[in-house]
Amino acid sequence: MNLYAVKAIYLFEMARTWRTLFQSIVSPVISTSLYFVVFGSAIGSRITEIGGVSYGSFIVPGLIMLSLLMQSVSNASFGIYFPKFTGTIYELLSAPISYFEIVLGYVGAAATKSIILGLIILATAGLFVPLQIAHPVWMLMFLVLTAVSFSLLGFIIGIWADNFEKLQIVPLLVVTPLVFLGGSFYSIDMLPPIWQKVTLFNPVLYLISGFRWSFYEINDVSIGLSLAVITLFLAICMATVWWIFKTGYQVKS
Repeated sequence: MNLYAVKAIYLFEMARTWRTLFQSIVSPVISTSLYFVVFGSAIGSRITEIGGVSYGSFIVPGLIMLSLLMQSVSNASFGIYFPKFTGTIYELLSAPISYFEIVLGYVGAAATKSIILGLIILATAGLFVPLQIAHPVWMLMFLVLTAVSFSLLGFIIGIWADNFEKLQIVPLLVVTPLVFLGGSFYSIDMLPPIWQKVTLFNPVLYLISGFRWSFYEINDVSIGLSLAVITLFLAICMATVWWIFKTGYQVKS
């Protein structure tokens, strides 16, 4: 493996984070803080507890997942789209580096940035509400698996997109609604029976449920099912990336 090439891509992408610190770190943290103020004050005054956990604490895993998913997709998609846009991707493809190493560099950097942001938001949440992490190892596992999976999804979107408008379609019109409708701010037990069944078709529900279980040991679906869904999604994304480079889709043309 050409570790020098992987390191070069990884460090270049990480350096872009520090050059755009406000957009990459500060802005998501401020947005999350506003969620705590708005939801904690407006809804928290009406819903005191869910599953024995105060409402402010209950929404913390959902808010972390919201930022994690959005930033993973955004960082990875822009990271690979920009070389396509400028034409420098052809220099990368002609270099002595394999497709696996390219993906490892870009996706690794995107996932790292998302995980750092998730941990910062977690620390920020501790300033607003009392937190407890019942299973820290499981929490980190879900954090890493989700960041890697959605960074791969972002990489796929960056390859697929041929303009900046397409780059934003999936995060804004698909990922964000799925997160909001996936139990980020409520338990699906609060929904009518028919909507509970509909929500079970939302894959993000399983991510948020498993992540919330690692905090408070309360969940909407079983932890085993949550792990199975995120593992399946990761496998699908990996298979799609393999197909992209095997066929040269939107890369060699």
